[in-house]
Amino acid sequence: MSQPTALAGQSAAPAQPPQQPQAARDDQSAPYDRSARDDPSAPDGRTALVEVVVPVYNEEHVLDASVRRLHAYLTATFPYRFGITVADNASTDATWQVATALSAELPRVRAVHLDRKGRGRALREVWSSSEADVVGYMDVDLSTGLDAFLPLVAPLLSGHSDLAIGSRLHRDSAVVRGPKRELISRTYNLLLRTTMAAGFSDAQCGFKAARTDVVKALLGSVEDQAWFFDTELLLLAERSGLRIHEVPVDWVDDPDSRVDIVRTVKDDLRGMWRVARSTLRGGDRPPVPPRERPTRQRPALRWQLSSFAVIGVLSTAAYLALYLILRQLTPAVMANAVALFATAVANTAANRRFTFGVAGSRDALRHQVEGGVAFLIGLVLSTATLALVHAADPGASHLAELGALVGANALATVARFVLMRSWVFRPGRREVR
Repeated sequence: MSQPTALAGQSAAPAQPPQQPQAARDDQSAPYDRSARDDPSAPDGRTALVEVVVPVYNEEHVLDASVRRLHAYLTATFPYRFGITVADNASTDATWQVATALSAELPRVRAVHLDRKGRGRALREVWSSSEADVVGYMDVDLSTGLDAFLPLVAPLLSGHSDLAIGSRLHRDSAVVRGPKRELISRTYNLLLRTTMAAGFSDAQCGFKAARTDVVKALLGSVEDQAWFFDTELLLLAERSGLRIHEVPVDWVDDPDSRVDIVRTVKDDLRGMWRVARSTLRGGDRPPVPPRERPTRQRPALRWQLSSFAVIGVLSTAAYLALYLILRQLTPAVMANAVALFATAVANTAANRRFTFGVAGSRDALRHQVEGGVAFLIGLVLSTATLALVHAADPGASHLAELGALVGANALATVARFVLMRSWVFRPGRREVR
C-alpha cells in the first residue's frame, strides 16, 4: 500500500517535497551499492546489506544528531554493509529539510518522504521496496543502546532466525523509565501472552529487524499502519511458524516522546481484537518462504478450542463420576482432591497430544508438572466452593455439591486453557532466552 514518496539522494530537496511520478521513484529505489556482492576479495559474509529505517514525525530537534551518531557507530563498528533511510511521516516542521541535508552529506544515508502519518505506513513503504538482505528500524531518539544492533541482525544474516526484536522485558536488559510507562508496557505484553498466546516478550520496543524476504511475504497480511504494526507483524510471524529471536537491550526512556499513550493503548486493544477475530475465523496464513518453515507448527486456535472442549467434557464427566464414587467412602474435600488429580493428569496428557500436537515422551514430565499449576487452581476453586456450600447448608446433598463443583470447574477450565496455550505448550519456548 504505497503512498506518494519522494527520495533524496546526493542533493538537497526543496522545502516542500515535490510529488514524483512512480517511474522516478523506482529509479531511486536501490540507493545502496550492491556491487560488493560480486567482489571475490570481500571477506566471507561481509557482502550482506542491512537497511536501517528511522521513521520520524516532527523530529527536527533531534534528527541531525541521532543520524550522525548512528552513521558514525555503524561506520566504525558494524562488520556488514549498511544503509540508513530516514522516513519522514508528513512532518510539518523542518524535519524533511534536515533529512535531505543529511542524505546529501553522509554516504549510505537517504531520505524518504510520505504525505501521510503512521510509523507502520513508513516501514511498509521502505521495507516493501528494499533490496537489502535484512531490514530493520530504530526510534530516532536512539533510546536503545546501539551495541545491541549487531546481536539483533546476526541471527538473521546467519539464517538462524527470521525476525529479531529488542526486548526491554528480558531479564538481562537494563531499562530506565517511569513507573507509568513500565506498568503500561508490562500490562500490554501480558495481555498479548495470555489472550493471544504470544511467545515474544516485548512487542513495542522500537528496535527490530527481519529478513527482507520474510517481511515482504508478511506485509500483505498486516493491516495496521501505525503503532500496532509491530505487534501484528510479530503475531503473523508466529502464526506462520517463523523464528523470532530476542535480544536484551539497554534502554533509556525519552522524556520528550511524542507518543499519545492513551490513543496508542486504545488502538492497540482494537488491533488485538481484530487479529483475534481473524484468527478465530481461520484466516489464511501469509505465504512465508517455505525453506524456513519448521517441521511443527502450532495448530490453529479454532482447532485447539474444539479439541480442548471435547477433552474437557470427557474429563469433567470422568471427574464427576469418580467424585460420586469416592464420596461414598471419603469426605467431600478428599474425594474432590483425588478425583481432580486423577482427571487432571489424563487431561494434560490428552491435550498435549491432540490439542497442542506434541508427540513423543520428550518433556512429558515437565508438561505434567507445569500442568499441575492448573490442577492447583482448580483444587483451590473447588475446595473453596465446597466450603461455601457447606457453610450455607451443612446438610447439603451430594447432588448439590456436584452442581456447585460444575461451576467451579468451568472457571478452572478457562484458566487451564490459557496456561497451556500461553505457557506449557507454547512453540519455540526454549528459544527465548
